[in-house]
Amino acid sequence: MNNSKAQIIATLGPSSFDKEVIVKMCEKSLNVIRLNFSWQSKKEHLDHILKIRKIESEKGILIPIIMDLPGPRIQEESGHTFDHSSTDAITPYDIELIEFGIQNGVDYIAVSFVSSKEDILKCKKIIKENNGKQKVIAKIERVEAIGNIDEIIHEADAVMVARGDLGKNIPIEKVPFVQSDIISRCKNIDRTVIVATQMMLSMTNSTEPTRAEVTDVAEAILEGADCVMLSEETASGKFPVESVAVMEKIILEAEKHLKGRVILNPLERVL
Repeated sequence: MNNSKAQIIATLGPSSFDKEVIVKMCEKSLNVIRLNFSWQSKKEHLDHILKIRKIESEKGILIPIIMDLPGPRIQEESGHTFDHSSTDAITPYDIELIEFGIQNGVDYIAVSFVSSKEDILKCKKIIKENNGKQKVIAKIERVEAIGNIDEIIHEADAVMVARGDLGKNIPIEKVPFVQSDIISRCKNIDRTVIVATQMMLSMTNSTEPTRAEVTDVAEAILEGADCVMLSEETASGKFPVESVAVMEKIILEAEKHLKGRVILNPLERVL
């Protein structure tokens, strides 16, 4: 069912909530599912978790689930930003969600708008206090996180280069080089690294990605990314299954051109 060494993460949304769509994405080599808790209620997300676990049981496969926390996010008419004055990435609502995620068996908790290792330590402390075993993903989106990148990488179980918000908070022309640097630092200590956001955005409305998007996905693999993530493509796009299938083809081709020994650190079912 899965051929590439690097993993594909897909974000669930209105385009992919249906059980049959999830099954088809898994058949096209989907490995991990992300639930974005900036949207929908806990009850709705519980329905998705139960659905995913039922698919696991019926198909005899394992599907790690990432709970992506909202953090100090501020929704705006034209998109979103975050509370730049907030020194704490984990809000009171995030704590409530972490407890919910532990109770309902998510595998990874992604902390949004991380600024330092303290945000990761706080998340780990909440998990431990609630007898959880979840692993923690640090989302790199803030300038402060770049300044504290080594301590964050060492403390987190995995690191996500979240290029959407990152590109709003640093000059956009620097994003490719920050991405490359973070991947390199993660590989140096065998830390799982995820590249995310707008990897194949045109596939929200097209059955094919642009040539530039193909190059972007391939470059992430060549740099050493362990996982690449689909967001709008599978959450709200018209072609969620096709997006996974095309991404798998690109990864497989890129992996043929990897030079030297690349150690991959996949995201695994924790519970």
